[in-house]
Amino acid sequence: MRIFRCVTLAATLAFAGCSTFSGNQSPSFPAQAKWGMLPVVNYSQTPQAGERTEQILLSVLTEQGVQPLVYPYVENQDLILLDDRKRYEAALEWAKGQSLDYVVTGSIEEWQYKNGLDGEPAVGISLKVLNPTTGQVLWSNSGARAGWSRESLAGSAQKVLATMLDDLRIE
Repeated sequence: MRIFRCVTLAATLAFAGCSTFSGNQSPSFPAQAKWGMLPVVNYSQTPQAGERTEQILLSVLTEQGVQPLVYPYVENQDLILLDDRKRYEAALEWAKGQSLDYVVTGSIEEWQYKNGLDGEPAVGISLKVLNPTTGQVLWSNSGARAGWSRESLAGSAQKVLATMLDDLRIE
């Protein structure tokens, strides 16, 4: 019996060490409000990690019952708008013009396969819900996860986003 407890404790600690989450208590957000989704700013060294995260985030938000209006992709944009920060600022102006109640956005801090034999996926994501008119942050959460060697980055990101959005109270 004692061996079983030690093995259970060790397994629990091993799994808990793979993920980290922090955030604040979510207020209640009405599901029928007008929601929007702004670009996710990429601070990682992986090109287009923000865009990849946006697609996964959209599906996870849909699971939560939120159908956000998504900032449209502009086909012939200037190179300056390829900068995530500039794209985010343009999207925030767009959101104000759409009379949205809330917008979801965030950033990617890590999106990579770690070096070594196993090559585990590692993701670090921050999310926030803003009032687009005032820019006030109404909810925020951060999560990071190092997956197992046979997992994909997208699968690890989906797990992180789903766990983070479970804390978002949408009624």
